[in-house]
Amino acid sequence: MALPGKIKKLDQVVVNRIAAGEIIQKPANALKELIENSLDAKASDIQITVKDGGLKLLQIQDNGTGILKEDLEIVCERFTTSKLSSFADLHSLSTYGFRGEALASISHVAQLTITTKTAQDKVAHRVSYVDGKLKAPPKALAGNQGTTITIENLFYNVPQRRKALDNISEQFTGITEVVTRYAVHNSSVAFTLKKQGENSPYVRTPSKSDRVDTIKLLFGQAVARELIEVTLEDSVYKFKLQALITNPNYSNKKLVFLLFINHRLVESTLIKKMLDDLYSIYLPKKTHPWCYISLEIDPNNVDVNVHPTKSQVKFLHEEAIVERVKEALDGKLSSNNASRTFYAQARLPQVDLSREALGQVLPDLTTGSNENKDKGKVQASKMVRTDHQAQKLEKFNFTVSLEKSLDQQLDGEVETDPVEEVKPKEPDIVSKPAERALKTVQKLFGFQEPTREAKEAKAPLPENRIIELKLTPAPPEIPETPEIPPEQTPEFSVTVPEQTSECVRLESVEEEKESAATFKSYSVNSYRRPVELTSILRLRKRVEDSYHGGLRKILSGMIFIGCIDEKLVLFQSDVDLYICKVKNLAEELFYEIMLYDFANYGVLKFSSALSLVELAKLGLKKKSSKSSMEQFAEQVKDLLVSKSEMLKEYFAIVITKNGYIKSLPVLLEDYYPDVAGELPNFVVRLATEVDWNEEQKCFEDISRETARFYSNVDFNKDWRHSIEYTLFPAVKESLLPPKEFAHDSSILKIASLPDLYKVFERC
Repeated sequence: MALPGKIKKLDQVVVNRIAAGEIIQKPANALKELIENSLDAKASDIQITVKDGGLKLLQIQDNGTGILKEDLEIVCERFTTSKLSSFADLHSLSTYGFRGEALASISHVAQLTITTKTAQDKVAHRVSYVDGKLKAPPKALAGNQGTTITIENLFYNVPQRRKALDNISEQFTGITEVVTRYAVHNSSVAFTLKKQGENSPYVRTPSKSDRVDTIKLLFGQAVARELIEVTLEDSVYKFKLQALITNPNYSNKKLVFLLFINHRLVESTLIKKMLDDLYSIYLPKKTHPWCYISLEIDPNNVDVNVHPTKSQVKFLHEEAIVERVKEALDGKLSSNNASRTFYAQARLPQVDLSREALGQVLPDLTTGSNENKDKGKVQASKMVRTDHQAQKLEKFNFTVSLEKSLDQQLDGEVETDPVEEVKPKEPDIVSKPAERALKTVQKLFGFQEPTREAKEAKAPLPENRIIELKLTPAPPEIPETPEIPPEQTPEFSVTVPEQTSECVRLESVEEEKESAATFKSYSVNSYRRPVELTSILRLRKRVEDSYHGGLRKILSGMIFIGCIDEKLVLFQSDVDLYICKVKNLAEELFYEIMLYDFANYGVLKFSSALSLVELAKLGLKKKSSKSSMEQFAEQVKDLLVSKSEMLKEYFAIVITKNGYIKSLPVLLEDYYPDVAGELPNFVVRLATEVDWNEEQKCFEDISRETARFYSNVDFNKDWRHSIEYTLFPAVKESLLPPKEFAHDSSILKIASLPDLYKVFERC
């Protein structure tokens, strides 16, 4: 018959190690306890250093209040704390720590060193502990205010636990999760986490930061931009709710849930189940949200002493509080469930790795193949299906109603200089420096010397083609917005000048340009003068050297489908469907026209000259006070008048000596910019955004600003017709798209016929 075992009291060392194993289960638990100690010490900067997942080294440094020298002897003994003096204090607890077991438990399973300094101490003190006892008296040394706790060789005396935690990567992931969660909740505290020996931190947040900014920094823009803020204060159950949850636009394969109750990082299966049930209505199956929830409950209703690691708490009216939280979250989610946002990414042309393409460089690949028999046959999924009778987007009532208020007018009757003929000046004799510059350009770009006939021709250049824009005069009151009323519909008259012997035929210029560039001239003049300015030639070459060949190929095969609205257009190229931004393409097109038709523009002439001062006032209306606006408007006028000769000679922008603008260049025939709405801004930007000191930069800035102005379509006219039949044919024919268009969403591929064929199995 077996005898009962004798009951005996366990050795204190065994007791302490058992308790330590319950409280400190892994490095992340130890770090959580230490972070809470630092926050209790009012730290504003917490730095954490880790080696081998925290098993070899785990160090935390803060700038808190520090530990008194006389307390260092007992700080690592069990049940020693500065936060609690009686059991009743648990009901009004406002700190993280209360048991006094964290440091004691760590000292029983690791080698612990504490360095601390208070504001009153002149020096810092360092001390080491083993099994809760001092190894030696405190040692004085230089140091900053705060506490540094170093844990080395965690679980060195518990080999079974150490072996179970040998996955270093998993332990470091657990540490990172703890740091990021506390960093989100305590966004006013700076957190830094890095591995020993590495300079770049894995986690770094600034102090005094906004919680949403911290979330954006730690979890990314995809989470931050979809956050909904939820707040609730309930006087019946005595709790406050602060939450940041993602709306139905966001979903993830794994639930990310940050729960703080009375500022403690805890877990709650009840709240987690509530979130799963709630989001199952809004999200697809097997997808989850990102949620941060902070509950502040009356401390008298919370029991914090229910789990060794403090990862769980119990509180009164738990189910009722969770239900109230669910109602608050559901109300916000339902109000944000009316639409979905999809973020598109530009898709560039793919490399052609078909058998036919490879056969061009590897002839043996297709030799003897049976596939050659069907070489001329096009697969149904790759057949380009367009014809001249194709229906347009407008056929399906895909229209956008657009209203634009143009109820204000420019200033009224003005006195101008005697009417001037809008002609380019007769070219001056080329100076010696200009000759040297020309030779340099010829060496750089390989341009040919002018022909003998061109050298001998001395007759003056022809007049530019003139298109007259008639505007009815307006009352002399300055409007509140820089716009002209829609009833001022421009009337146009066109005159074509006679031919002179100095002109070079447009056909020959195009042929010459075709060998150097693929951009076509859009000058409305029948004849043009050659441009040999080094600065313009360099700007042209920059365009030619930096355009995106793949996008150029897409645009050259473009088939216009229709306008979604005034900003977006759909077009087909080969077997792909694209969406593009009208303004981006138009601005780049007009910039290139400004360069390639430099000094050869037609002239858009106003029937009444417009005052630069009044235009500048309109452009500055919302940016300056009245007194400064008057002064600045005069400065704008004076500057542009001083540059009037150059603007007239090269850009067909005619400005009179007494400060009136009479004409603009014609960049595309039958295309007119939004003069009423954008001319005031153009005048101001022409004076403020152009570098007038350096030739090439000056020409580039003027061209850019003019292109920006012309890219604003006049919506008082038939803008859909203008975009489809005037603007986009030029884009298709000539635009050299810059490489930036490949990644700035100017052109996006949204569908592909082969991809659609896989889904529908028919076209």
